Amino acid sequence: MYFPSSSPDSNLRSHDKVFDMNSSAEHPPHVALVAFPFGTHAGPLLALARALAAAAPATTFSFLSTARSLASLRGGGAVLAGNLRFVPLSDGIPEGSSAAGIEEQIGMFLSAAPAIVRKGIEAASAEAGGAAVSCVVSDAFLWMAGKAAEEMGVPWVPLWTGGSGGLLAHLHTDLLRRMIGVGEEANPGRADEILDFIPGLSAHRVRDLPEGIIFGPLNSSISLLLHLMAQQIPRAAAAVVLNNFHGLDPSVDAGLAAALPNPLPLGPIHLLAPPLAEPDPHLCLPWLDRHGPATVVYVGFGTVTTPPPAEIAWLAEGLKASGAPFIWSLKEAARELLPPGFLLRTRERGLVVNWAPQRGILGHVAAGAFVTHCGWNSVLEGITAGVPMVCRPFFGDQTLNARAVSHVWGIGEVFEGGVVTKEGTVRALEVVLRGEEGKRMRERAAELKAMAVQAVRPGGSSSENFNKLLKIIHRN
Repeated sequence: MYFPSSSPDSNLRSHDKVFDMNSSAEHPPHVALVAFPFGTHAGPLLALARALAAAAPATTFSFLSTARSLASLRGGGAVLAGNLRFVPLSDGIPEGSSAAGIEEQIGMFLSAAPAIVRKGIEAASAEAGGAAVSCVVSDAFLWMAGKAAEEMGVPWVPLWTGGSGGLLAHLHTDLLRRMIGVGEEANPGRADEILDFIPGLSAHRVRDLPEGIIFGPLNSSISLLLHLMAQQIPRAAAAVVLNNFHGLDPSVDAGLAAALPNPLPLGPIHLLAPPLAEPDPHLCLPWLDRHGPATVVYVGFGTVTTPPPAEIAWLAEGLKASGAPFIWSLKEAARELLPPGFLLRTRERGLVVNWAPQRGILGHVAAGAFVTHCGWNSVLEGITAGVPMVCRPFFGDQTLNARAVSHVWGIGEVFEGGVVTKEGTVRALEVVLRGEEGKRMRERAAELKAMAVQAVRPGGSSSENFNKLLKIIHRN
């Protein structure tokens, strides 16, 4: 992982000097940070919490998430400062029952979330020796944390952990439904229409929108949650923290500035705090040391998504036919979907592992292409490493993110037809690794990487917005 010579650590130390004065305050601030405990949502909020705790050592920070989520964060190597503590939340699953799948678990959690958040804040106060919570920072999904903050008379600051284009789309849900209709049957033939009536989304198409806005399960628990969130944030938030940085997409910045009272892009958040150690049980990094610059393909679809069986097989065939060395992070259960003999035939130039240190791999000089689902954490890690991407999005804001990678920033390709094929894999890797267009992608990716690093340095836009956030959480 690349970090600037003027590291985020030094930036945070400069903040310490500003906010040491709180140590003499009669009632030092107590900030509750409430995570959405599913997928990879808790990670960016914890990185923000660690950065805040380092910058304001006299302030108490309570990080609230479910026991399972907190255990995962501990397993990821999180070491907490003395003024940052974990506080467990209920998972909402009734005693004696078990949730069969992740969607059911999310549904149970959300149905009980208002009570869960309130009880969690009470527990945080009790564990802090009775110190009342003076500010609530939550995942934006948890709009009910804003309600709790309002009842307490304290500021609420939601963190949007996804791509800013996705948030802009959700904020315009009602407009999109009026302009386009609801359901695929209501807008036949309009999938490729450009969303030019929404400033900031004029490079995107109807088909790029997250499900739950105009098509897909509009009445699912997540869809309803996001619609309510989009209604609450502009009215209730003291500020909205974005895991983004100024200049990545100025049109989206302008769109959010028009839709929100106080947007604060202060990312990439993973650069704000000292990096957590990434284990490398399969020795991926030493393996990369044996390869030349920008020659290796890294394939990683995140912790939640596994491509359909046919696409795993076609991706394997494409990797084999491309001749490129590769590292593929693939769950053990999916290995049986690989073509017979694939591992044997590619063992000299391929490494298939069930877990990989993604940031370390992308930050290695040998990394030349990143085959990704375009989850926002992964996109930002690709950008901050300066590695071009080959995109196969699946759900949520991933299609919007992929469109931005290919058509806004020009730092990657999207698989033709939106699915992985053998021919599509070979063609995309040829373009990114060996073609003139791939060279231009790497140059543009290097420019964005420099912008991201500059943003978190002292005086950079994200650093300045971080200072603004510190002032908000200390306002009371």
